[in-house]
Amino acid sequence: MSTQTEGDLQRGLKVRHVNMIAIGGAIGTGLFLAVGGSLSQAGPGGALVAYGVIGIMVYFLMTSLGEMSTYMPITGSFETYATKFVHPSIGFALGWNYWYNWTVTVAAEIAATPIMVFSLKSAVAPDAVWSAPMNSPVFWSLLGVVLLFLLNYFAVAIYGEAEFWFAGIKVVVIVVFLILGVLMIFGIMKSDPTQYSSLMPFANWTKGAAPFPGGFMGIIGIFMIAGFSFQGTELIGIASGEVKDPQSAIPKAIRTVFFRIMLFYVGAIIVIGFLLPYNNEHLLNGGDDVSSSPFTLVFQNAGIALAAAVLTAVILTSILSCGNSGMFASTRMLYSMAMEGKAPKVFKTVTKRGVPYIALIATTLIAAGLFFLSFVGASKDGEGALYLLLVNNSGTAGFIAWLGIAVCHYKFRKAFLAQGHSLDELKYKAKLFPFGPIFAFVLCAIVLAGQIWGFDINIANILSVYSVPLLFLVLFLCHKIAKKTHWLKPEEGDLSQGFATEKE
Repeated sequence: MSTQTEGDLQRGLKVRHVNMIAIGGAIGTGLFLAVGGSLSQAGPGGALVAYGVIGIMVYFLMTSLGEMSTYMPITGSFETYATKFVHPSIGFALGWNYWYNWTVTVAAEIAATPIMVFSLKSAVAPDAVWSAPMNSPVFWSLLGVVLLFLLNYFAVAIYGEAEFWFAGIKVVVIVVFLILGVLMIFGIMKSDPTQYSSLMPFANWTKGAAPFPGGFMGIIGIFMIAGFSFQGTELIGIASGEVKDPQSAIPKAIRTVFFRIMLFYVGAIIVIGFLLPYNNEHLLNGGDDVSSSPFTLVFQNAGIALAAAVLTAVILTSILSCGNSGMFASTRMLYSMAMEGKAPKVFKTVTKRGVPYIALIATTLIAAGLFFLSFVGASKDGEGALYLLLVNNSGTAGFIAWLGIAVCHYKFRKAFLAQGHSLDELKYKAKLFPFGPIFAFVLCAIVLAGQIWGFDINIANILSVYSVPLLFLVLFLCHKIAKKTHWLKPEEGDLSQGFATEKE
């Protein structure tokens, strides 16, 4: 086994793999379930504005990451870029923050797996008798852990292929949903007349307070939800270190993936806005249950039998897809930090197939441990308070990663020009620089600062909401003091296309 260079990883991912990795990371329960709560809170118009604005921000982040990843396709992505162009301690904190984000996400997906399995059984074969182990949630969770581990243990092409098909199932369902929705809107296909009348196609957009029942604050209130929904698009950067011909594949992925994701989200909101009033009692539940998902409701109105069962199966594959991507991202980030001396050297070890298996084993065990933490001090709802805190705050870590991408791109471009390079040398250039990264940074900062909205302002709630940013600050300060690092000037930026070396 080789343990020394990034070349030990294999570039086994194809363009179609990278496309689906990003799509799969950004499309999940945020679209299938949470979008219903967004519509009930902000109305169809408000939801369109919120998701559209966040979508524009994500576009700039993707182009920023695309420019850097095309020039410097490296597994550490924005963690390495921060170390090279911003501040080594910022890179250290970003790396551990991102590893935490996806490791906790894997634990959450493990915990959600049996819920979907039992829901699917109840919908399809409620009278079926299972053996004792199969009736245990732990059995299905552990089975999910083993599956995710195996998908990531073999060559990276196996992971990419699995993610391609997992994400492909979601894409097919969304396309079918959009087609059926359009047919129902134009009266070509019959729908539930209590929800929608073909004689008044704009009724749900014009009656009462629609399309902005929550007003301006209703839109602001779902910015965080919209942001969580789009998280995962940055996986393109993590995958760039293992994709074939990155200078061609990354720009293609950036150009196609964003518009597909926006089409799915915006298209779904438009269709749901036409077919279901924002004050529908099911949407008011916030989409906490598959039966109240707007996708389920529209499929049922279209006369599709077992609509809830179909969507449950899709969400189950979505959970596996998200867990699969989370295992990949956290493992590669841990490997990258080990290569840069920011994590124990043992995590550099890779198999002959180019998989950092020690990092994979460690991440799997910690994710499984976090899952079992959900049983510690569990409430009547079956989940421990500490576990819920970790899961709820993992999304905040994603916004911190996005802030890091914006800062990295700004500093990268400054370093690139300051050291005598021409923009013509870049195979892919982000548009509207410096507006793009500045806009993304400001909006991410506003969303992060606004998390406390709706909470009582007290020490307990502030710590609960902002524990992840506080942890990030602690990591930054501890590393800075220990390594005596400093903010890098443009002339000090490291434009070499390998792993970062810490500057003191």
